[in-house]
Amino acid sequence: MRKFKINIQLLAACGALLLTAAGCSKDKTAQPQDGNRIAQVLADNFNLTMMNTVVTRSNLRTDLSGPGPYTLFAPSDEAFIRSGYSNTVAILSASPKLINSIGAYHTVEGIYDLSKLPFLFNQEITSRGGKLFVTRWVKGEDTVITINGSRLLSSFISASNGRVQVINRMLEPYLHATIADAIAAESSLTLFWQAIQRAGMVDMLKGKGPYTIYAPDNDAMKAMGYATLDAVNAAPAAAITALVKYQVVADRRFVNDYILSTAIGKSTTSQGMSDNNSVTVTLTPDPQQPNVFSGITLRGLGNTTDVNLLKQDIISGNGVLHITDQVLKITQ
Repeated sequence: MRKFKINIQLLAACGALLLTAAGCSKDKTAQPQDGNRIAQVLADNFNLTMMNTVVTRSNLRTDLSGPGPYTLFAPSDEAFIRSGYSNTVAILSASPKLINSIGAYHTVEGIYDLSKLPFLFNQEITSRGGKLFVTRWVKGEDTVITINGSRLLSSFISASNGRVQVINRMLEPYLHATIADAIAAESSLTLFWQAIQRAGMVDMLKGKGPYTIYAPDNDAMKAMGYATLDAVNAAPAAAITALVKYQVVADRRFVNDYILSTAIGKSTTSQGMSDNNSVTVTLTPDPQQPNVFSGITLRGLGNTTDVNLLKQDIISGNGVLHITDQVLKITQ
């Protein structure tokens, strides 16, 4: 009888465990799944397929499916195409390190309502991948918001764990702490980098800043008579210093900053340079949108033709680099 009684007790205990397990399973399946997290919003948006691919390939998907909150600046598919990623295959074939850095640079912890920022240029916020610079400005009847010069297309798409904000250009993660390092790393700027060293301006450009530099590429320096590193070193230091200073702005200036700050009805503005001379900035019309500007050209006091940007808005920790096809000249 004692043995039988023990078996009954065991059966009762096992039954209780089974009931508990069944109850737990029922409770688990009864909880509704949240299909409105940022990761799901991206997956469901036909215009954000490339950003969805970035998130899927990177280490972000788990976080963006979690409680958050996060703000994700999501380039449209067209924005990725403008940045050289023709389709999702290009993103899938890129290095994992690059994709992780792109995802991190577009992700901010917390919810940011950029429409509540002051009307100022290049206000700093911090993403998982580094500094972002947000401008909020009134242009005519529109309030325009840009991030690193990239225009915000929609204020936000709500998600249960944050917001998705669509932008018109991919934000290139910056690789260099200073603008001096960014110039030194550009293979097309070896002659101008030598000029910076000859002018004794390396320490300045590694400093706090911010700076904007219109850096002439090697072909532009050759056209000025500096065809080799030796030619740069052989030139009078005063002449090289004057040349370099006229390419430098003691401020952070993205291309869109000029478009926003130029008066309505005008297509030109002036930019003061670090040598206290000025450069004329001309807005270039967008061929696909009437009465809209999409870029700039420059003219120094001595330039007789427009100076074009070969690359624009290359961000570093202490400034912005633009690469030009001519040297900005003080005299003809």
